[in-house]
Amino acid sequence: MEKSLIVLAQTNNTSSLSPLDPEGHPPNLARTSESESGKLWMMGNERVAAQAPHSRPFKKRKRVKLKRSRGKRAECATISPLVKKYWLQRYHLFSRYDEGVKLDEEGWYSVTPEEIAIRHAERCRGRTVIDCFAGVGGNAIQFALLCHHVVAIDIDPQKIALAFHNAKIYGVEGRIDFIVGDFFQLAPSLKGDIVYLSPPWGGPSYKMIQQFNLDLLRPKDGYSVFQAAQRITPNIIMFLPRNMDLDQVEELSWLSSPPLHVEIEENYVDGNFKGITAYFSNVAWRQA
Repeated sequence: MEKSLIVLAQTNNTSSLSPLDPEGHPPNLARTSESESGKLWMMGNERVAAQAPHSRPFKKRKRVKLKRSRGKRAECATISPLVKKYWLQRYHLFSRYDEGVKLDEEGWYSVTPEEIAIRHAERCRGRTVIDCFAGVGGNAIQFALLCHHVVAIDIDPQKIALAFHNAKIYGVEGRIDFIVGDFFQLAPSLKGDIVYLSPPWGGPSYKMIQQFNLDLLRPKDGYSVFQAAQRITPNIIMFLPRNMDLDQVEELSWLSSPPLHVEIEENYVDGNFKGITAYFSNVAWRQA
């Protein structure tokens, strides 16, 4: 909402002003009109400005428009301390956030920054992608914009509802199959060209660990997650914490015979190190 602030120049020698009547009018003057230069009054047949005899004339009013963002301030006030820092980065998470994007508390610190999600999607152009831990839909939306089709899975019905809502804002809900279910139970029946894995890292506290390892991933360890994905395809993309033990990531490629090709990429947003991405098999070293 925009409000106008009217600034009036103050006059000197205010003690010389005549007393005002109860309505604030100078005595013996009849109010006739208001103009851009101030209030005018009638004295006899003359129109005079209401000011002291020896004061400087009023300066022309200046209108200063003040932009207020009460909505955003009110929203910030309702954000929990745990996610406030992520709310301040909201446009890095969803560039169209102001159009009505919704997240739950876990979604704030779990969603992949949009710039990184776009890079992941560029590796998958024209193919069918299975997003196994879809959350509030950040990756699924970018896959849908660039890929042939997307299957978005999450065990939490609320997250799937949020993902569907956010996909509608980006106009891609028709290119995504949203499934509420357990990825580990669904994996044997799924078909796709590429599997995308961004399992929960255990919350913001992961940053306190000197070296993150695959056993700390949720809901199961990283080896179990990767093996379930291999039942679908060897073409796997895995988004992991920035403090991940890279030797363990390379070990994942040895779970196949022969070992899978693997490419490890560091991901930054505005110069800040956000995470690493491991590309396996045919998505490794593929030009985006």
